[in-house]
Amino acid sequence: MPEEQYMRRAIQLAAEGEGKTRPNPLVGAVVVKDGRIIGEGYHTKYGSLHAEREALADCARRGENPEGADIYVTLEPCCHTGKQPPCTEALVDSGVGRVIVGSSDPNPLVSGKGIEYLKQHGIQVEIGFLKEECDALNSIFFHYITTGKPYVALKYAMTADGRIATVTGASKWITGEEAREHAHKLRNRYAAILVGKNTVQSDNPMLNCRLPGGVNPLRIVLDSHLCIPLESRLVQTAREIPLLVVCGDAPAEKKETLEHMGAEVLSLPGSDGRPDLKALVDELGRRGVDSLLIEGGSQVHYSALKAGIVNHIYSYVAPKIFGGERALGPVSGAGAEQVADAFQLCRRGTKILGDDILIEYEVSKCLQE
Repeated sequence: MPEEQYMRRAIQLAAEGEGKTRPNPLVGAVVVKDGRIIGEGYHTKYGSLHAEREALADCARRGENPEGADIYVTLEPCCHTGKQPPCTEALVDSGVGRVIVGSSDPNPLVSGKGIEYLKQHGIQVEIGFLKEECDALNSIFFHYITTGKPYVALKYAMTADGRIATVTGASKWITGEEAREHAHKLRNRYAAILVGKNTVQSDNPMLNCRLPGGVNPLRIVLDSHLCIPLESRLVQTAREIPLLVVCGDAPAEKKETLEHMGAEVLSLPGSDGRPDLKALVDELGRRGVDSLLIEGGSQVHYSALKAGIVNHIYSYVAPKIFGGERALGPVSGAGAEQVADAFQLCRRGTKILGDDILIEYEVSKCLQE
């Protein structure tokens, strides 16, 4: 089997931990000896064994000896003690001969120290193997560990003519089942999900993750004056799934009522009286929320882009045409006056999902390039 296949197997394993390892990264490991996989593992959840120790434990379960073997690991092995002891020590004790690393770890507690420790103990180390594919696993972790702020993604589904609803406001369903299932994978991946009050009033969503074994995100509603209906499903389930309502200057009585029903109300008024999105991102970072998925609607999307908080965009395009001058597009707001004023994007990937197409873009990286 080509070496690339071993690392791609490690990447596949790492992805199995999605939604369960935060604030730790996704990591997979595969142990290879004499052209055979003799052990493999991944970081299954926060506080459990790291990928390297899982893979070595798998070797023991199979009755295999990892001495002299190669281990392919998607992220630089840790060399510090947290919930688990250092993986570098386990690798040295196991007698593996070579460690092939995908991504370097930007965490100051690791950041090259793990690799140096292995080399000092006579283990051959290769760095940057399938780096781009391994880096893609942990864009959230890398961003949060280096900035202290959540990685923010904006997600919308639109028709081929760029509409997110018909002229009457109907929007279910623009995309097919495969695209909708992918969207729920995002809800499992991101720690929090955000909508505006108009979305709550028109769609009455739950904003939960409906994947088997999936993890529900923290649900956030932007609501300047606390107009969210008390009978909405979000409020009615606030004691079961956390709900954060972010307002400007809001009535104290409505705030008390929402909090009595289990919601948290956070006042972060900006200069225009609406919630300050930059302040919200800073606050989420302080709370340990490493990622945020914004799901609409079009005014919220514009506000988030204008505030400069968006890192990534998921654009689902369906083979439908709605037409209509009054039918909304995915981004409204004041809009750009000149072409040069547009929000600049870089395409990072395209995927076919049934009859639909998913196009992914980066925002902030392009502005820095």
